[in-house]
Amino acid sequence: MSRMMKEVSQTEFEVLDVLWQQYPASANDIIERLNQQKEWHEKTVKTLLNRLVKKHAISFEKQQRRYLYTPLIARDEYVESQSQSLVERLFKGKLSPLVAGFAKNKDLDKDDIAELKNIIASWEQENEAENKGN
Repeated sequence: MSRMMKEVSQTEFEVLDVLWQQYPASANDIIERLNQQKEWHEKTVKTLLNRLVKKHAISFEKQQRRYLYTPLIARDEYVESQSQSLVERLFKGKLSPLVAGFAKNKDLDKDDIAELKNIIASWEQENEAENKGN
């Protein structure tokens, strides 16, 4: 991540996820979008927004009588960081046990397997090109 952001809780992530979909957004906009999934209390959302500001996950700009919130990190950047953290913490940095676990439980469909094969083939091509250059 370009900025060191503290871990966000599941509920903070839900707020952040809504913000990633469309920003800048006011607290009321965010509450309205969150309430399409389940009921959120206004105070809860505002507390979560304040926490996200303190964690440098989002910023705000005052516009007349309301605040507009904007994420400070891209969703894909955050997901990549959290994925790496998960693999480091649970699998000692090894990705194969994670994939093997999904494969053993038959949680991988043909599309998943094809995508993994493409990723591996692409990685092999990149590394082969780098090794030839050295």
